[in-house]
Amino acid sequence: MTDTLNWKPATTPKGDPIHGRFIRLEKLDPARHGDELWEALQGPAADPALWDYLPYGPFAERAAFDHWLEGHAAGCDPLCYTVIDRLGGQAQGILSLMSIVPQHGRIEIGHVAFGAAMQRTPKGTEAVYLLGKLAFELGNRRLEWKCNNANARSKRAAERFGFVYEGVFRKHLVVKGHNRDTAWYSITDDEWPAVAVGFERWLSEENQQPTGQVQTLEACRRD
Repeated sequence: MTDTLNWKPATTPKGDPIHGRFIRLEKLDPARHGDELWEALQGPAADPALWDYLPYGPFAERAAFDHWLEGHAAGCDPLCYTVIDRLGGQAQGILSLMSIVPQHGRIEIGHVAFGAAMQRTPKGTEAVYLLGKLAFELGNRRLEWKCNNANARSKRAAERFGFVYEGVFRKHLVVKGHNRDTAWYSITDDEWPAVAVGFERWLSEENQQPTGQVQTLEACRRD
């Protein structure tokens, strides 16, 4: 358990590249990543449900998509990363560190948009692991995940990744003209070591075989 009397504020993330086994995370750069992200997130093979619970999109025109990317790339909160497939080198999705509060050691993973090529592969799981690892290496006490309470897919992902459910903020936001009740999840610094071991076991060569996973992420965390 963190001794809050001796705790010092966390370091702010800078957006340096992060290398994993299946992916590489790079700070979002619309000039370098835009064409491939447009294809991955809005092209003919894109996930039709991708934008259902996000506060933006879908984008009928490339100009609007580029404007959205440029807005996300311009700031440092959210700090957006592009997910690059290490095997083929293509940009296949984005996610961010956001709600960054170094003085309290609080940070969130959000703005998650994974293309169809990332789904049902280890790549999305590794992206979340790499940002979680960075968050706690920077000295944060708390990593958050928030989503629309109606978004069953995101809630299931949070639980699978090892986030602890904390409750629902009712009538929290208005998104695309609809009420959003927001489900809150977190991992704390004292919980992270066990969660990280589960991620590492699941991502290992022993567990990720050419035919698929040997054990689920939940099983790797329990063991």
